[in-house]
Amino acid sequence: MTATAMEQDGYNLRLYVAGQTPKSLAALANLKRLCETHLPGRHTIEVIDLMKDPALAQRDQIVAIPTLIRQLPEPLKRIIGDLSNAEKVLVGLDIAPS
Repeated sequence: MTATAMEQDGYNLRLYVAGQTPKSLAALANLKRLCETHLPGRHTIEVIDLMKDPALAQRDQIVAIPTLIRQLPEPLKRIIGDLSNAEKVLVGLDIAPS
């Protein structure tokens, strides 16, 4: 799949965490599991550790962590928490359950 096709069909997800806390690790594991189940081959996940670059929290308007942002497809969507409620995450990201 080309990058252009990925941008058109795929989901560009950005997960903001603060270090390797249990909640951050749970959010990443839950997100990976959801994507492998419902978006196989149609997603990219970028993890941003605000402990390494705290200025990004203000720039990207992050008020709580972990926060997941769906950048593509537009419109932008945000979900706060450890992403343990799969149904809530799918609804929040506008992903039809497979």
